[in-house]
Amino acid sequence: MTTGTTTPTSPDATRKTRIVLKVGSSILVENEKVVLTRIRALCELIAELADRYEVILVSSGAVAAGYTEVALDKTVPHNKHALASLGQPLLMHTYHEEFAKYGIRCAQLLLGFIVFDSRTRTEHAMESVNILLANGVVPIVNENDATGTPAAMFGDNDQMAAHVAYFCNADLLVILSDIEGYFDSNPKENPNAKVLKYVDYLPDDALSDSASPNNTFATGGIVTKLKAAHFLMERGRRMFLTSGFDLSLIREYLLDGKHNSGTLFLPTRSISMPV
Repeated sequence: MTTGTTTPTSPDATRKTRIVLKVGSSILVENEKVVLTRIRALCELIAELADRYEVILVSSGAVAAGYTEVALDKTVPHNKHALASLGQPLLMHTYHEEFAKYGIRCAQLLLGFIVFDSRTRTEHAMESVNILLANGVVPIVNENDATGTPAAMFGDNDQMAAHVAYFCNADLLVILSDIEGYFDSNPKENPNAKVLKYVDYLPDDALSDSASPNNTFATGGIVTKLKAAHFLMERGRRMFLTSGFDLSLIREYLLDGKHNSGTLFLPTRSISMPV
């Protein structure tokens, strides 16, 4: 279905629409390796979006990239930190090479919850993002898994992406996932479960279930995505959840205005706007 209200639009016609595109390990990693063809497809998509959108990319995959070099036990926290430290430059090198094919430059930003816990740190980080975007550079954001402590981290990139979208004044957060959208019931238990096209309310129990990542490198699950949506909905922003395996779906949505799959989370009705 095509409507005039589903695709993001900028109220300022003089600037491109700003979006945050988040892709997780469930998409980028398979058989304990980063899948190069998926990174290539993602970079191609962002290149196609460049004429109409300012894109901030939130990308997981550092730990998996590090694991391809040194096969440490990922369940040991310090090993995971070391793998992230090893894998992050490898991941960025791959993005740099793939974006260069389209004449696009990219830059790395490693953030954590502590950045958004301080107005000064938030403003500094977001100003860096603004400068990069103004100069045609794609900011690539990841959580600082190498040195971050639990108290200073989100623990998943879904919620961090929501904070980036809000504080960078993005019009939309897009989460590319291993699921098609938000279902009306558990699709693993109900074969007739259907993807909800629009959601403007999330009950508390939907946000309190234990996260259930489907990938050994993933830290999220549907709950972290719903928490990300809830954060934005309460602040008058939107989030779109769709499959990251078939990028034609998000391409159709962003470039053609066709909402054929995925869930659009809309601002909660009759709300006050938190700071």
